[in-house]
Amino acid sequence: MKATKILLLGLAAAGLAACDDVGPDKSYDRGINAHPLSSMQAGVWIDPEGCDHWIIDDGVEGYMTERVDDYGKPICSGAGPANTVVGPFKAGSAVPDPL
Repeated sequence: MKATKILLLGLAAAGLAACDDVGPDKSYDRGINAHPLSSMQAGVWIDPEGCDHWIIDDGVEGYMTERVDDYGKPICSGAGPANTVVGPFKAGSAVPDPL
């Protein structure tokens, strides 16, 4: 019984220690034209179910993340028809998009 408690405490401590490792800053583009993503304007892609996703295209890389409310639920705003993009998602790019 005592060994089980020690093992559980050790596992709990290891799990909490892993919380400090949050990884690299995802708000900064580190590619060939490195810049903070906040310097660009996002648009919204409406998925087939009608829910919103923030998108940015800097001409070299593209970025997308789901729009969610404070509780983590998807936002389906009706900003446009399904499978379309609204907004200036290529604004701020210095690299021309070849497509």
